Amino acid sequence: MSIDGPHATRLLANETLSPYHCLRFQPIGDRRDFLRTAAFGFGASVLGTLMARDAVATDQVANNPLSPRESHFPAKAKRVIFIFCGGGPSQLETFDPKPMLVKYNGQAIPDSFRTEGLALQFMKASDGKLMASKFEFKKHGQSGLEISSLFPKLSAHADDLAVIRSCHHDSFIHGPASAMVNTGSTLLGHPSMGAWVTYGLGCMTENLPAYITMTDGGFRPGPAVSYGSGFLPAIYQGTVLRTEGTPISNLVPAGVPGQQRSMLDTLNRWNERFASARPEDSRLAAQLANYELAFRMQTAAPDLIRIDDETTSIRELYGVDKEPTSKFGRMCLLARRMAERGVRYIQLFNNDWDGHGECAANHQANADRTDQPIAALLTDLKQRGLLDSTLVVWAGEFGRTPVMQGSNGRDHSPYGFSVWMAGGGVKGGQAIGSTDELGFRAVEKKVHVHDLHATMLALLGFDHERLIYHFEGRNRRLTDVFGNVVKEVIS
Repeated sequence: MSIDGPHATRLLANETLSPYHCLRFQPIGDRRDFLRTAAFGFGASVLGTLMARDAVATDQVANNPLSPRESHFPAKAKRVIFIFCGGGPSQLETFDPKPMLVKYNGQAIPDSFRTEGLALQFMKASDGKLMASKFEFKKHGQSGLEISSLFPKLSAHADDLAVIRSCHHDSFIHGPASAMVNTGSTLLGHPSMGAWVTYGLGCMTENLPAYITMTDGGFRPGPAVSYGSGFLPAIYQGTVLRTEGTPISNLVPAGVPGQQRSMLDTLNRWNERFASARPEDSRLAAQLANYELAFRMQTAAPDLIRIDDETTSIRELYGVDKEPTSKFGRMCLLARRMAERGVRYIQLFNNDWDGHGECAANHQANADRTDQPIAALLTDLKQRGLLDSTLVVWAGEFGRTPVMQGSNGRDHSPYGFSVWMAGGGVKGGQAIGSTDELGFRAVEKKVHVHDLHATMLALLGFDHERLIYHFEGRNRRLTDVFGNVVKEVIS
């Protein structure tokens, strides 16, 4: 297990660093020779330890890359439910009240803002008239957290929510912005957040995928970006689950279960005989593990989506038997069932918050579909004792401008938008950071997407700088080359 330079020193000095988090090591003969021949036998001792760790890492990762693994430090959350609102929800209509915007509603941008390049960018696509939100903000819970009237049911959970009002990045185009929030990069080919979590922690269930994603109506640009494994091994990518019909593609049994079991047993006998002659090659064992998982999933996946056994009160809580909450309500109910069954990362895609025209009407329609189901999810997780160990995150790819676009619409803005987190070690009942008085950009306690990801990983027990994967000559990580944990979020 050899790495040149400072990384070698760090690995030797810090025995808590799991070998799973630093793969693709390549032997360098000179360094091993030095250790083997060093004075007093110390080098040989260290070399033996390193070789043993290499052997264990290679064997376990190759045979079962989804086996549960230890985090860097005790975790507050065991799993994640990430609710991604594609299209870009407006912070001004949801979680970021702006009294000054009400004051200047319908007026031109004040001179103090015209001197700033950011405001001038937005004016190019509009007449520069400011537009206040049509939704009233009120204080909720013991904390007095201000939330829009768009979310009357979610507001009941105000004391569970940590709203980050100062999230930001630099891309105002849907595709790259979605990639940034989901993968930490605007470039293609990077692993999704769910893939990183699965790579770091492994799976808690033997019968279902570690990482499952669902959508209420298609994916916005680049589905592989949203739930793909990028340069990580493909086994860490998300599995798309359909909420109706065949739950997982290509999982329909090819025959009766007894025949399949007999076929797998025969294959196992043949392959064990083949593998016994090649003890150094563990790839065959990994492939057989995948076959076995697929066989178990043929029973587990249909059972997962079979919600007939849920009580009438639970179905009513999520709104699964009425419109407009039926589809997303079912997704949220399934998310709770997945959390109970040990799925590590659950991703829900809600489309489409792209309010270029009639932003208020667009957001009202989306809130009508999602407010009750999301509130039900938080309620249900809490009453089952799962919220404390489940990190729930709500985010879009960016926010929107305070100036009007078209007919009462708003344009994209990645420079200051809102994200909320709940459960899993989150300190609720607070708003963190702020945008300026009109909501153009983050100005106080700015939280970059890398900071958001670093915080999520910290709640899962990871130092984001140490969860790495060696690819194309350097150690890669979800947070690229910067990021800080937002300590205010963590209880």
